[in-house]
Amino acid sequence: MVGLTGAADAAHNAAILSGVASIYSGGRTANGETARAGGLTAAHRSLPFGTLVMVTNRHSGRSVVVRVNDRGPFVRGRVIDVTPAAARALDFSGLTPVTLSVVGRT
Repeated sequence: MVGLTGAADAAHNAAILSGVASIYSGGRTANGETARAGGLTAAHRSLPFGTLVMVTNRHSGRSVVVRVNDRGPFVRGRVIDVTPAAARALDFSGLTPVTLSVVGRT
């Protein structure tokens, strides 16, 4: 039997958003960390810091899990900014269409 907790977990892990991903790096993040190009982190406008998000490149089918530690992107049509390391794992440079799924919290 699946209780409310199981149903909530299933909904929590569902795809939450599709859109365009871009690449960013450098400077201080909104949560106070130093942005590292080699880290698997990301900027999202509203997900809480520490949220783990599976980002899937809709062109290549490749996925990577990133940790939200910054705010953004602030460009219309973009749903997430990822580090260069995450972009390499996703096999893109510039912009790419993605699907986001929340997979947990740190």
